[in-house]
Amino acid sequence: MNITHLRTFVTLVEQGSFSATARTMGFSQPAVTMQIQALEADLGVTLVDRKYRKLELTEAGGVLLPYAQRALVEVDRAREEIGRLSGVVSGRLLMAASTTPGQYILPGLLAEFLEEYPQVGISLQIADTARVVEAVASGEAHLGMTGAELLDAKVAFERMGSDDLVVICPKGHSLAMGRRSISDVAEAPFIMREEGSGTRLVAEEVLREASIDPGDLHVVTELGTSEAIVSAVEGGMGVAVVSRFVAEKALALGTIALVEADGFPATRPLFAVLPRGSCTRAAEAFLGYLRDALGGIESGDNPRS
Repeated sequence: MNITHLRTFVTLVEQGSFSATARTMGFSQPAVTMQIQALEADLGVTLVDRKYRKLELTEAGGVLLPYAQRALVEVDRAREEIGRLSGVVSGRLLMAASTTPGQYILPGLLAEFLEEYPQVGISLQIADTARVVEAVASGEAHLGMTGAELLDAKVAFERMGSDDLVVICPKGHSLAMGRRSISDVAEAPFIMREEGSGTRLVAEEVLREASIDPGDLHVVTELGTSEAIVSAVEGGMGVAVVSRFVAEKALALGTIALVEADGFPATRPLFAVLPRGSCTRAAEAFLGYLRDALGGIESGDNPRS
């Protein structure tokens, strides 16, 4: 069996679609399809079924998955040890990140990192904060990056820069006219991120500090990405709290408006999510790169001890 084909298969299961797998691995979608077909031909079985546009593992795919995962772990360990002998940083770097760092901060940093460490292969999974923490805790990802901390004994958090959250509304909306109180904002129809989102956690914290119960908001919809939220605001559906990174383009184009609300912009720290214990050499190298690029705050104690 081809190791690249196995890695593509495992990534396909993790990402849930051929298009997401192609983006994650830097392949074209037809190339991903061909690799899965080649693996199926090698084994003489069908590994995945597409049902109603949803990807499902066949029984054979379910049998193969844990073996493929273990094989990839061992291959990566072998590369890691060989890299130690030669002094070269190589192997896989599996990253998981929440929406804002994953789409607006990490891509450029990862590209620069690869220029310095060309023998490292990178996979970036974008999910909500809760899922990112789970991925690092389980070993599915070597490092994570989020906009909020969650309690989990298996991971540690290290601050890496910050992000400003802002309130946005449809262009021409009355909330965009002058300074507004949080109470004014809370009376408008709200568009929220899903449960588990770091953006949502921080927005709810600001509301509570203003003695407003987030449960009292008139939430018209919950959406899974910040880009979808901006589109909904552009369509006049309601107001929302998003990262300034996310809102910048639409604000510059004038398709949405900024609400100057008390308590906003709300600055939230960004965090690297680390496993407790040792990291791979590639993960350690990128962590150092993040500290230099984002001004990571080091505590007196090792955050993973």
